[in-house]
Amino acid sequence: MAAPPVVDLPFVDERLAQDLAAGLAEVEKLLRSSVESDDAFVTEASKHLIEAGGKRFRAMLVLLAAQFGRPDAPGVVPGAVVIELTHLATLYHDDVMDEAPVRRGSPSANARWDNTVAILTGDYLFAQASEILADLGADIIRIQAQTFSRLVRGQIRETIGPRPGEDPVTHYIDVLADKTGSLIATSGRFGALLSGAAPEVVERVTRACEAIGVAWQLGDDLLDVAAESVESGKTPGTDLREGIRTLPVLYVLASDDPGSARLRELLAGPVGEEDIEETLRLLRSHTAMERARAELTSWADRAREDLAGLPDIPARAAYLALCDYVVERSG
Repeated sequence: MAAPPVVDLPFVDERLAQDLAAGLAEVEKLLRSSVESDDAFVTEASKHLIEAGGKRFRAMLVLLAAQFGRPDAPGVVPGAVVIELTHLATLYHDDVMDEAPVRRGSPSANARWDNTVAILTGDYLFAQASEILADLGADIIRIQAQTFSRLVRGQIRETIGPRPGEDPVTHYIDVLADKTGSLIATSGRFGALLSGAAPEVVERVTRACEAIGVAWQLGDDLLDVAAESVESGKTPGTDLREGIRTLPVLYVLASDDPGSARLRELLAGPVGEEDIEETLRLLRSHTAMERARAELTSWADRAREDLAGLPDIPARAAYLALCDYVVERSG
């Protein structure tokens, strides 16, 4: 079976690229076998999103972090599979909550079957991840439990929104850190820890990966506004149409500038198709976009600070280049 593509970024030297590709091939093989069941339907439903593709970004981060220890240590590939199974399981559940009809260019599981099948399939993937975890030791199990707690907490906090008196921007960043940053942080922690890297390296990689995760999601917020066409991989204004209040939107809504009154009016709820072009035009030229870019950059800089203290090997250069890419992709 061919390996899925390494994340399409110009940040790896040839030897590192080969190592990551070989590692991802092993991850893919174990990922698929780990969801096999005696029940053909369970197998089909479980492989639905696996076969829909994805770049295995989190699994790649596990393998990259393992470069700071013994990359071929026996727990590294299983650890990457645990991360990928956890991520996939959350996607099944997210699509139910979001009533999403499509995932990775294919019908979502809830659209192909129904919500119950999608929820139970996500639960099955969590269970399969737990079975693999059982062989990785108590420390790894504890880290996974803490990560899962953060994932759920982030989803709950996003669902109920900021409490009375709570700053919506602070709430939003905290949700991103829990929902997106936590699993990406654990990707780095698993790779470094399972490869036997030094404790200081483990902590630095973990913090850097969480910051990269938050920055990446903030970049998606900006792309939803700044992208001029679907060539960027995002349909401009998707979040606006769904009434999702991303960081630039929150900055506008918090403003009392009289010149932003029309934009605040448009952003008060989901933006109708008749208003989407005007909303995008006004938001693209608003200072909220620069403020959001500055916040993204600050998270990338946090990651760089921790990465600077790592051993000077190709994996460190790869992580630093990833920080640059996260900033550059947002425009």
